[in-house]
Amino acid sequence: MTGSKTAPFTADDYRARMERATRAAADAGLAGLLVAPGPDLVWLTGYTPTAITERLTLLVLAPGQDPVLVVPTLEAPDAAHAVGAPALTLRDWTDGKDPYAATAALLDSGGRFGISDNAWAMHLLGLQKTLPNTSYAALTDALPMLRAVKDAAELELLAAAGAAADATFEEIRKVPFAGRRESEVGADLADLLRRFGHSQVDFTIVASGPNGANPHHEVGDRVIEHGDMVVLDFGGLKDGYGSDTSRTVHVGEPTDEERRVHDLVREAQEAGFRAVRPGVACQEVDRAARKVIADAGYGEYFIHRTGHGIGVTTHEPPYMIEGEEQPLVPGMCFSVEPGVYLPGRFGVRIEDIVTVTEDGGRRLNDTTREMVVVD
Repeated sequence: MTGSKTAPFTADDYRARMERATRAAADAGLAGLLVAPGPDLVWLTGYTPTAITERLTLLVLAPGQDPVLVVPTLEAPDAAHAVGAPALTLRDWTDGKDPYAATAALLDSGGRFGISDNAWAMHLLGLQKTLPNTSYAALTDALPMLRAVKDAAELELLAAAGAAADATFEEIRKVPFAGRRESEVGADLADLLRRFGHSQVDFTIVASGPNGANPHHEVGDRVIEHGDMVVLDFGGLKDGYGSDTSRTVHVGEPTDEERRVHDLVREAQEAGFRAVRPGVACQEVDRAARKVIADAGYGEYFIHRTGHGIGVTTHEPPYMIEGEEQPLVPGMCFSVEPGVYLPGRFGVRIEDIVTVTEDGGRRLNDTTREMVVVD
């Protein structure tokens, strides 16, 4: 595979995933799955094209037939070297030929198919033109839990990514904050994530003072000042699996109110974590964390869901949000990240990745959730 390490996984692992996905598609009433380059293709086959271009690459999974990867001829040699290649058949097409006709021969001409969220519109339209009686559903809508339950090897990789993020926090808390731009601290975070093994940095939020009231501020040119609360939220991919953690630090000693709000968020995060156990609906995690904040009078300032899934991407199902009745299952991994955001003043967020165990939950982030004072 190009782009990330796959040593923990074998062709048999990928075969089992493709079989599981095919069964899930049939159970959902679909004629099959069409998987374009992106996280689903990586998870199912271990293959990432060297470059994603206008040439069609598509994995076709359908009940009663072997998995087939339709690829451009010039990319077939790379695809053949993917770890999962022995578990599928390659069907290549050359420039000047019709890739949609080649794909159509594999499909039920009147079927409904799940298709990758990130499939190109031109490819979907090409299939619809060739097979006008087919219909399609986004994979996230049709099979939202496809990648949600992780196996032991995936959990190990997620734990390692979490440990690398923790090591990053332990180092960043030692650097000077006051007098530096948010962007400079963000660059430090990115460098540290890479030093501790990340191949991809997805985000480095450094939100100081009033910027902290914007949950996705990222970084800017604001100079961090003594007395600022600073929200740090960072993560990416290590060996193909994600990290995502948030801690809120203070430059110099905090005021009583700042400490009180930080303690409140910490209590809410603990309540969300303690709600995690098999069979509990995802929304109950959100409710547990949100109740603590609402009961303290800050409910209107908690303005986002409590968590999101993580795996081969840093944001994926399941979501810890009101209305999500999906039961928690051992092996699911997601964030628990309540926050309070006071417009024009400051924000606080504390986030851990949590996995569901047989009798509760286990944190994959272990740095202190107490207030950390930085220089």
